[in-house]
Amino acid sequence: MCGIAGLIYRDGARNIGGEMTAMLQALKHRGPDSTGFAVYGEPGPNEYILRFKVAEQEDLGRGTKIRRAIAERKAAVDGLLEELGVTVLDLDGPTEYASRYRIAYDGDMKDLADQMEEIEGTEILSIGNALELIKDLGDAADVSGAYDLGVFRGTHGIGHTRMATESDVDIRSAHPYWAYPYNDIAVVHNGQITNYWLMRRQLERSGQRFVSNCDSELLAVYTAVNLEKGMTLEDSLERSIHEIDGVFTYLITTRNELGMAKDTMAAKPMVLYEADDMVALASEEVAIRAIIPHEIDTTDPYDEEIRVWQA
Repeated sequence: MCGIAGLIYRDGARNIGGEMTAMLQALKHRGPDSTGFAVYGEPGPNEYILRFKVAEQEDLGRGTKIRRAIAERKAAVDGLLEELGVTVLDLDGPTEYASRYRIAYDGDMKDLADQMEEIEGTEILSIGNALELIKDLGDAADVSGAYDLGVFRGTHGIGHTRMATESDVDIRSAHPYWAYPYNDIAVVHNGQITNYWLMRRQLERSGQRFVSNCDSELLAVYTAVNLEKGMTLEDSLERSIHEIDGVFTYLITTRNELGMAKDTMAAKPMVLYEADDMVALASEEVAIRAIIPHEIDTTDPYDEEIRVWQA
């Protein structure tokens, strides 16, 4: 029983980090193990935001040995970026094991991503012109506080609160998922995809790479491939209803869009609030009321419904 939420503004940037934090904190009861955000800011020209980790939170308990390894991995990343001609415009280390680099680079981003992940213990969380993906153990308030998300300004975002069932409680298993190595595509998902392995193998045979064994990542890669082929986001969502088996509701974001899809059975909950300037969605209405305290009218999307909103 996980919780998902999404928010998009049609009239410019707002405090998307603070509002997504409030929404996900209201869904804490649906998943207390980890929390994740995919938020979209306003990038500079020819800039990318690179977010990556070089260890898990729980690794820090291993003492000086892991701290030495963390330092070595960060040094290896810095050396690789310099070798590839990447300009680091600024950098931040919100935690010992996670880093945020603002970079300028006109080379092959897939090659950069592939080489970075060859560094032992290193995992890219996201690379995007606008996307920043942040996820860690703890509830929304814990993660938002650690990564200073409460003041993040942007146009839209999605988030997830996770209750671990079949996989470990770690950052790798937390949501959202970025579509490796595609720019600015992320997904959150509530449900189960029953033809996951079949579809994953088909995508892998076509050259796609997965960084986890979570079925939610499939939705991100599937969408990215469709968009690369020239489909619109709406077309991809419509196609997913008929090609993906299981019980699911998912939210997907690109640089300028927020999309939603529900499967044929519509068993996984979703509540929608739409106004002239914004749209908010969540697994429960309590999350929407966390940012809109006045009286509102919400709706429940029906089976096989897809929607797309523009920032």
